[in-house]
Amino acid sequence: MGLLDQIAGALSQQLGGSAQANQLTQLVTNLINSHPGGLQGLVQQFTQAGFAEHAQSWVSTGKNLPISADQITQVLGSGKVQEIAKQLGIGQADAAGGLANLLPHVVDHLTPNGAVQDDMVQQGLSLLKGKLFG
Repeated sequence: MGLLDQIAGALSQQLGGSAQANQLTQLVTNLINSHPGGLQGLVQQFTQAGFAEHAQSWVSTGKNLPISADQITQVLGSGKVQEIAKQLGIGQADAAGGLANLLPHVVDHLTPNGAVQDDMVQQGLSLLKGKLFG
């Protein structure tokens, strides 16, 4: 089973395959792709916000530490979470909760060797987007 299959399988299980879940997955993919520094920059943002242990657990090969919706909002900012909520047509709390559930799994599956490898991340995100959305 390849990286793409692992990501798609995990997301499918986690999200139940609903249209809203697929939209959230696409928005997370866009969030990572558009974040300054890509996945490494996003991990650094969590680290600088005081959630280094969480972010490192998602990257490492061990168990992922959970993060709350409030913590997601604290790190990403309420403006970013509100923007995602608006795109999904849901409330900000629901968007933050979805991100809190999804982001650790996406980061985990994009870092299968316990380290951020930008070329592998970009390839995985592109393939994931193509498989799920098009």
